Amino acid sequence: MERVIVIGAGLAGCEAAWQLAKRGVPVRLYEMRPNKQTAAHTGGGFAELVCSNSLRANNIENAVGLLKEEMRRLDSLIMRAADYAAVPAGGALAVDRARFSAYIEEQLTASPLIEVVREEVSELPDTLTVVAAGPLASQPLAEKIAALTEGQQLFFHDAIAPIVAADSINMDIAFFASRYGKGDGTDYLNCPMDKEQYTRFYTELINAELAPLHDFEKEHLFSGCMPIEAMAKLGEDTMRFGPLKPVGLDLPGGGQAYAVVQLRKENIAADAYNLVGFQTRLRYPEQKRVFSLIPGLENAEFLRLGSMHRNTYINSPKLLLADGSGRLKARPNLLFAGQISGVEGYVESAASGLVAGINAALLHKGAETVVFPRETALGALISHTTTPTADFQPMNVNFGLIPPPEMRIRGKAEKNAYLAKRALEALEAFKQAKPEVFAVE
Repeated sequence: MERVIVIGAGLAGCEAAWQLAKRGVPVRLYEMRPNKQTAAHTGGGFAELVCSNSLRANNIENAVGLLKEEMRRLDSLIMRAADYAAVPAGGALAVDRARFSAYIEEQLTASPLIEVVREEVSELPDTLTVVAAGPLASQPLAEKIAALTEGQQLFFHDAIAPIVAADSINMDIAFFASRYGKGDGTDYLNCPMDKEQYTRFYTELINAELAPLHDFEKEHLFSGCMPIEAMAKLGEDTMRFGPLKPVGLDLPGGGQAYAVVQLRKENIAADAYNLVGFQTRLRYPEQKRVFSLIPGLENAEFLRLGSMHRNTYINSPKLLLADGSGRLKARPNLLFAGQISGVEGYVESAASGLVAGINAALLHKGAETVVFPRETALGALISHTTTPTADFQPMNVNFGLIPPPEMRIRGKAEKNAYLAKRALEALEAFKQAKPEVFAVE
């Protein structure tokens, strides 16, 4: 039986390979790392998380929480791994990145139907293929995709946040707490600022030297991962209404800080912390200088400094078939999944890989592809990549993508709860109507 090719062992590629193998379809999974690295990765593990260890909100009244629950109900490998490697993070789902990656790699390499090939793919195969090369596809492959898509490729710049050693944080200043008392009270470390400290930090931040964009043609930032210095330049109080907001956090002695920098556990051992919302394009020396102005981080040891890289994605509404399968119009045996297909975020990338894997399995068996209901977060997300627009942009899942309630519902929380309930009911009905697709071991 001919193998389905999956290019890329990121979250989308791993999920696609898993869904294929679950349906008895043999897979050849290509991953060029660690033999050849990208601008953002540091290792060679499958599904390596590089931007943040948070998979965002976990409750279903939040769109990404709903998407995760839908994926669990479809036996997502990524969600299995996330739940296995979870670390405390209040109302969010965060993972030990090494444990998360290792679990996924172990599951896939143990499958007799999955052959792993550690080499770069520089040509697009003629056989059934899922292209999940991520937002940082190698240059030769990116050129082949560009040629095939008539140059209809777009890009934006993405940034990652620094990580500091836990034992270098001044615990006389930093304190444990989660906003509004969520979690067990030790999920986040908080570095409070008074107005004078904040003003000095803000001034130094907006005047700090940036790293050059090198070969990038223009700056095109995705707001979901906006560098902290770019956010600061929008206005002096912008950060205080964003990642540095003090509301919901009481100081140990009572009262509220003027601003608060939150740090989140990077791993289960809690020996490293990620600066929440501090994606940055500052030069390395500038990062150390400016971020050391944060109270509690004056002697911080930076285990990883922030960096910026280019994320590439295709103009999916123009280039992909409208059936939601992820197939390219010009070559229907090529399916695109992950950030390269125009979804944004780790969870969303894995979700698109799930859809591509299921549909690739159906195509392999000569069956028709499936379109998930628009009422579901999964269906709404995929619909975004097939809906024509004058200015297609990567998109995180959100309730605005899902059709509104049939009746007027007062209150955002009540409305979201209704949409979540309706989505899960629609998903269960969809599964029951197609047992040949979802009744798998």
